[in-house]
Amino acid sequence: MQSRYIKPISAGLIALAAAGLLTGCQGSGASADGKVKLSFQIWDDAQRAGMQSVIDAYQAKNPNVTIDLQVTSWDEYWTKLDAAAESHQLPDIFWMHTNQILKYADYGMLADVTDLYDKEDPEYYGKHFSEISLDNARGSDGRIYGVPKDKDTVCLVYSRTLFDQAGVAYPDETWTWDTLCEASARIYEATGKWGYMAYADEQLGYWNFVYQAGGRILNEEKTKAEFTSPATKKGMEFYIGLQKEPWCPDQNYFAETAPGTAFMSGQGAMYLEGNWNLMSMMENNRDMYGEWDVAVLPACPDPVSGDGRATISNGLCYATGAHGKKLEYAKDFLRFCGSEEGQRVQGLSGAAIPAYEGLEETWVSAFDKFDYKLNVQKCVDMFDYGVQSVNNASRPNWKTQVNDLLLKIYNGSLTLDQGLEAMQKAVDEAAEP
Repeated sequence: MQSRYIKPISAGLIALAAAGLLTGCQGSGASADGKVKLSFQIWDDAQRAGMQSVIDAYQAKNPNVTIDLQVTSWDEYWTKLDAAAESHQLPDIFWMHTNQILKYADYGMLADVTDLYDKEDPEYYGKHFSEISLDNARGSDGRIYGVPKDKDTVCLVYSRTLFDQAGVAYPDETWTWDTLCEASARIYEATGKWGYMAYADEQLGYWNFVYQAGGRILNEEKTKAEFTSPATKKGMEFYIGLQKEPWCPDQNYFAETAPGTAFMSGQGAMYLEGNWNLMSMMENNRDMYGEWDVAVLPACPDPVSGDGRATISNGLCYATGAHGKKLEYAKDFLRFCGSEEGQRVQGLSGAAIPAYEGLEETWVSAFDKFDYKLNVQKCVDMFDYGVQSVNNASRPNWKTQVNDLLLKIYNGSLTLDQGLEAMQKAVDEAAEP
């Protein structure tokens, strides 16, 4: 679920959409054995078991339907989905990411599921999903094009081992940016290991600090950037400035070593991680039980506005093609995925925090299977000040430019003011008709 590069929509997709040819040749009705066969495509192998649990629960109620789960890598997923849309052969069901939903929805490739629960309750979405979850599932026209699947927050992962070696108290809700720096300096001095590892990322990096300072990446209407506002500059200046500290690696280091890799190999004490990765981190690093934990993000001690707290919150949704020949069957599965039962099954599997309000504890309880209890409740606590992940329809056109400019600020080829002005211009020009 991390923020990643998005390929611009191809000319072929535009032509197909304009011509109304995205008909979704997915087969029709039942097969020879009398069962309806649906394909379900996802990109995260760590969630394979969780999604299979949801499928099994649905099939138990609908024995006439068979759903085939297909898992690919992130890059392969979008390559295949783009190609499937161009050849009008979209899977029956698939995940949709916030970074991509506007592209697919605005070009008519996704089924409108705004009225999916109208027979049950016309207010269903509003009663059971947060505005952030619903905004993550909307197209530019405000309609809903996916059933909210999960929601997430960004947390501070820290090494209990390195903190203990340095005699530093573990992070808690009282921490501010100042505490983060003080702890990092003490850990570096005592152990020679990195303190907080501030790498040039959006969702898992500077976005959080910008919003903590009271700034924004986009204005409320998502039509213009706010990179040059005093609050945004404050967050960017602090985050980028961390690289000057002896306890923080520079971006050349991160080009060779991911912060998570450095952390798990004992080379660094802290970095930001998405809660969606915590289950796989526990399962893949059983030899490190008790050596690390998670905390809420440190707050800005003197924000330009607000209380100094923020964490970027994102979420996936379940979607289906607009013109699939098995559309009603696919929609029925989506309806189950968004039900309390379907969301509970997902949460108990540990796959992700359910988007359904009130079921957060199911995901927390999934960690009970480990001998060491990671403090994942902290991830849930931060929903109180979650900020929707940054996105607008023109983001595919400015994302790479902004990331390139950020690296130029880091390497000194642009001053902070020059870089922020250029970022502002790149976003605003991309949004112009």
